[in-house]
Amino acid sequence: MVRVLGKGGKQRVVPIAQKSLNYLKEYFDSARSLLQKDKSTDVLFLNRFGNKLSRMGVWKVIDKITQEAGISKHVSPHTFRHSFATHLLEAGANLRVVQMLLGHSSINTTQIYINIDNTFIMQEHRLYHPRS
Repeated sequence: MVRVLGKGGKQRVVPIAQKSLNYLKEYFDSARSLLQKDKSTDVLFLNRFGNKLSRMGVWKVIDKITQEAGISKHVSPHTFRHSFATHLLEAGANLRVVQMLLGHSSINTTQIYINIDNTFIMQEHRLYHPRS
């Protein structure tokens, strides 16, 4: 589990896959230790100056990676968040759990946030409705 600090200083704890933990450990043991000035900081991602990686810094990293990969579609941090939530719901995750993972205080925000395509809606209807 990882503690996430969201909008408005709201904290939540979310699960993290073992593969992701392995990548984080590698980053933590190599690159981050070279960047870190203040040994007491609990900030995970640091910029090249050893300070907290800003929102704009994250945007720049994503932009650089997508350009290097030849991806022409606009990709933002929100794209990953949206994909994460959509994939969970399409795989059958409970909307309330997705709400908690995203840190939404209202389920209405989660419902608006997720745009499920009509194919998935039809599949769910056929699967769960007794007269479909």
